[in-house]
Amino acid sequence: MSLLTTDRARRATADPAGPTADRLARPVRDLRISVTDRCNFRCAYCLPPEAGSPAYLSRADLLDFAAITRIAAACAGLGVHKIRLTGGEPLLRRGLPELVRSLAEVPGIDDLALTTNGWYLAGQARALAEAGLHRITVSLDALDGNVFARMSGVGASVGRVVAGVRAARDAGLAPVKLNAVIRRGVNESAIVPLARFAREEGLVLRLIEYMDVGQSHGWQESDVVPADSMVAAVAAAFPLVAAPPAPGAVATRYLYRDGGGELGVISAVSRPFCGDCTRIRLTADGRLYTCLFAAEGHDLRDLLGDDASGGALRAAIERIWHARTDRYSLLRSGGAGRGSVEMHRMGG
Repeated sequence: MSLLTTDRARRATADPAGPTADRLARPVRDLRISVTDRCNFRCAYCLPPEAGSPAYLSRADLLDFAAITRIAAACAGLGVHKIRLTGGEPLLRRGLPELVRSLAEVPGIDDLALTTNGWYLAGQARALAEAGLHRITVSLDALDGNVFARMSGVGASVGRVVAGVRAARDAGLAPVKLNAVIRRGVNESAIVPLARFAREEGLVLRLIEYMDVGQSHGWQESDVVPADSMVAAVAAAFPLVAAPPAPGAVATRYLYRDGGGELGVISAVSRPFCGDCTRIRLTADGRLYTCLFAAEGHDLRDLLGDDASGGALRAAIERIWHARTDRYSLLRSGGAGRGSVEMHRMGG
């Protein structure tokens, strides 16, 4: 029997749908906020260099922090209790600790996290922690300097990112998680070294199947390293046992038999987990999306002007969620496919 359990089995303990449920009885629990579509990296699975120069949003197009906080508060009123800040690269957004501080004060939000490529993290980790950030995830696709430089698309130094990881851990943003997107023929060799590094440093590694988000990366299913194979590679070096499923989590979790920490695997291609997805996504220019693979969003800007109480905003978000039927990964598995917004604009 595979170490990777089926979607239904590992989701059996998920929270029951609350009053704000979509058409498939999935509650809204998690809000992902992209604070910028800009990034200093050009990773092949997100913003490949061969796609040319992207048409980034102007500063005037970005939601200000007050507007973001209002939308977050409206979502919290519908059942959201977890927020993750994303990009692009979120640490490019000026004054980000100010937004963190504001979001940390929203009633009902008990988990505030951020995903970053780590390039600017060493200089900002402590300020983010002091502002109220709870956790941080760093994208780290390889420890080998040459492989990492190639995957970053800009020749970036892995040493600087590792320094950021350690700064975040030392600032108390624990546990620090590492996200590694594994692509066949590119960084399969990184799996075991990343697992070893995470064990030694007290971090949580999450291995991610290469996904078909966006239009510019030329995704092919043959490039995907299935989660089963990734788990087997780690288990051969460091024996694993399956961990109890966490309600609402997208990663299948494992524990090292010797007590050396935790491994997570995100299997959006080989084992879709759409069945109880509880995530809603806000782009930097104020569009709300109900799926990572969505092609169309809902513009919230017009609701931010005269709605002092936030009632109209909350009602609009509730209507959007109630109408939701998204299950793209399951449809893809059946041979269906469609265009989706680029990853750097949507947020991972």
